Amino acid sequence: MTSNSSESDAIYRLPEHGLPVVRPLPVEITALDVFRALRTLPHVVLFDSAMSHAQLGRYSFVAADPFEWLTAPADGSDALAKLETAWQKYSTPTVDGLPPFQGGAAGLLGYELCHSLERVPRPQHDEFQVPALAMGLYDLVVAFDHEAGSGWLISQGFPETDPKRRRQRAVERCEEFYRQILSPVEKVAPPPGEPIFSSTLAPQFDVGEGLTSDFSRDGYLAAVARAVEYIHAGDIFQVNLSQRLLLPAVGSSFDLYERLRQRNAATFAGFLDLGEYQIASASPERFLRLAGDHVETRPIKGTRPRTSQPEADLFAGDELSQSEKDRAENVMIVDLLRNDLSRVCQPETVRVTQLCGLESYAYVQHLVSAVEGQLQGGKTPIDLLRATFPGGSITGAPKVRAMEIIAELEPTARGAYCGSLAYIGFDGTMDSNLLIRTITAGRGWWQVPAGGGIVADSDPRREYEETWHKAHGMLRARD
Repeated sequence: MTSNSSESDAIYRLPEHGLPVVRPLPVEITALDVFRALRTLPHVVLFDSAMSHAQLGRYSFVAADPFEWLTAPADGSDALAKLETAWQKYSTPTVDGLPPFQGGAAGLLGYELCHSLERVPRPQHDEFQVPALAMGLYDLVVAFDHEAGSGWLISQGFPETDPKRRRQRAVERCEEFYRQILSPVEKVAPPPGEPIFSSTLAPQFDVGEGLTSDFSRDGYLAAVARAVEYIHAGDIFQVNLSQRLLLPAVGSSFDLYERLRQRNAATFAGFLDLGEYQIASASPERFLRLAGDHVETRPIKGTRPRTSQPEADLFAGDELSQSEKDRAENVMIVDLLRNDLSRVCQPETVRVTQLCGLESYAYVQHLVSAVEGQLQGGKTPIDLLRATFPGGSITGAPKVRAMEIIAELEPTARGAYCGSLAYIGFDGTMDSNLLIRTITAGRGWWQVPAGGGIVADSDPRREYEETWHKAHGMLRARD
């Protein structure tokens, strides 16, 4: 890239077409600094590799103030078609040497997007009405390469399409954001939205620690037992069952996220301000990554709590790695995802590149696999989402029947939980997480769901305890 002498020496451009405008940041500025600086702007989104990892945690991205904001309710309408119509109006080549997200669509694909893709029953209660889709089109992204220790503003100049006007907008937006990033940070709290009063919530059960749940302890044990009955009857091989914990919101959602990332760091963490709701996630799980035509998904199945004793931790990890139950659960989801990817990938390219690898996080250890493939020619990121959403590791197998059982056994809509925080670049690059270890803030409440996979030999008591192991790291972020 070469410098344009008519502009600031810190702004660089590609000589062949002058776009995007790219401006490096001072090396001392971090993704968290930029998040703090931009959170006064509408619909700030953070893709945060808060846990250092050479391959999985290399990049972080911050964007705000999209030039278009798209929402779709959880009513079964074709939300992905709405997204595709808006996204495909803009196209850019990939700029080599920069992080992979260089502008594009970013935001929430909620779990209830499943009603747009499959005929499954609706949950009994949906008090919060979180959208099935809430995504912005972002012309400017602040991108970080943690391995290189570098950050850049990448400004595309959309929605302008005339080259001269687009170039002018790109420069102006780059300068505007640069000034705000370097200015003193103004503390701000998201608007609380119209509160939902306790009397309008689904039936709640006091489960201690100032929390209520949409399940009583006995109710959750009974739901697990019913799921096991479905498995023995041959309806399914496994199903993911969760409880939704609720507590009154206290303080800023931004501060909540910062505490969450500090106490429960994860490779696929993130934050999204929808306006009425905010999503704060410490997810360890990648849903889909698309780079060129290369697709990767990394399902998690199998969990053990961490301990403060190193030897006990090693023992628990060894026990998890050797657990026939947990490995079988993981392999079932790997098979499901191989089938999903084969719908849009060249079948002979779909392969398992990691099976039941052990990965450790702040409060739990997991078995993680990886499935990869090569996208068929002519297929888009939206086609990939249609073939695979929602992720098999948070539904079960077979997927559609598992989702039907989830709708029967779980009292409330999942909302953001078990959906995805995703970006789709204007160049077709995509990455996304699965929204587990995720708090949805808004309308006076913090929603803290937690669940796990139920298989034929599941012990209801242990499954209930596992939900609390998973919730523990999130609940520590309360104060």
